[in-house]
Amino acid sequence: MSLPSKPLAGLKVVELGTLIAGPFASRICAEFGAEVIKVESPDGGDPLRKWRKLYEGTSLWWFVQARNKQSITLNLKHEDGREVLKKLLAEADILIENFRPGVLEKLGLGWDVLHALNPKLVMVRLSGFGQSGPLKDQPGFGAVGESMGGLRYITGFEDRPPVRTGISIGDSIAALWGVIGALMALRHREVNGGQGQVVDVALYEAIFAMMESMVPEFDVFGFIRERTGNIMPGITPSSIHTCADGKHIQIGANGDAIFQRFMRAIGRDDLADAPDLADNAGRDARRDELYGIIDRWAGSLPLAEVEATLLRAEVPASRIYSAEDMFADPQFIAREMFLAAKLPDGKPFKMPGIVPKLSETPGGVEWTGPALGEHNDKVLGQLGYSAEQIAALRNGGVI
Repeated sequence: MSLPSKPLAGLKVVELGTLIAGPFASRICAEFGAEVIKVESPDGGDPLRKWRKLYEGTSLWWFVQARNKQSITLNLKHEDGREVLKKLLAEADILIENFRPGVLEKLGLGWDVLHALNPKLVMVRLSGFGQSGPLKDQPGFGAVGESMGGLRYITGFEDRPPVRTGISIGDSIAALWGVIGALMALRHREVNGGQGQVVDVALYEAIFAMMESMVPEFDVFGFIRERTGNIMPGITPSSIHTCADGKHIQIGANGDAIFQRFMRAIGRDDLADAPDLADNAGRDARRDELYGIIDRWAGSLPLAEVEATLLRAEVPASRIYSAEDMFADPQFIAREMFLAAKLPDGKPFKMPGIVPKLSETPGGVEWTGPALGEHNDKVLGQLGYSAEQIAALRNGGVI
């Protein structure tokens, strides 16, 4: 029985990216069947190879972020390196890059040059501030994008400075926008004459686009949303509560019928039947009182009992999961969210599963992140380079 084709099979993606945003975008493409060729510097490659927890000198994150990709090394400061890249891009569908704006132009690889080389090419450009505007030449990491885009301002408690989320969410959201834009551009190319275009994603705009009603609320009412800790004003009750055993649970009982079920489940029929609590506006007006009641109820019971009560009452809730919780959870297991893989020395390990789930053409993982330059000979051979020419490029420091 043959395996189903992946939805992006037949597409060739070249990645000129490091760390998070660009590589995450191309990782998604690779998981769903695109041929992804990652171009790295011969001098150490992507710094992500050495970030966070290392296993025998290589980041465990790397093995996930670069899965299904081919790695080649090119010194783009060398004319021969740029020539190899041009040959790659001449037959590519998508280029994903996250250099600072102007870097590719200085190398003679700007959009005008690449579009003339391959009119069908879609160029995804991920940067801190985009390819235009007064800040375009400034370096901008995901943390800066989260700050400028509004996320950091509203994250944390009102009596304390802003805090960050525990992951590089700005980079990852920008990567998602990059993939969305690339697929839109490919669709346009398919329907309207075969021309590629530039997909310009700024990290701060990727976050700004997610900020819900922030813009119209300020423009119409002059309202500036502030930090509110674990609650969201105007949506009540929805917060994190601490149980008797010190464990935490998120309870979202802000639907009208859900709130009534919740109150009956904890023995507060009086609140379930209260006319002024029948809708969200009324509940939000008594927000502090309701949260006090829920805090006391959750705080009187261990997490397992709180979870069981909420499950029976069909109230949306979740303990605050650690990685340990995830590994033991039947929902994660049933959805195949842990894939079995092996490190280079054969040691088995788990890596995150594929998102999203496609019913007919699912994504998958064929191999983990490759060694630096692992596919040099293969890729250059496919471009027509002989073994002698490849050896000369290697001896000349080009690869």
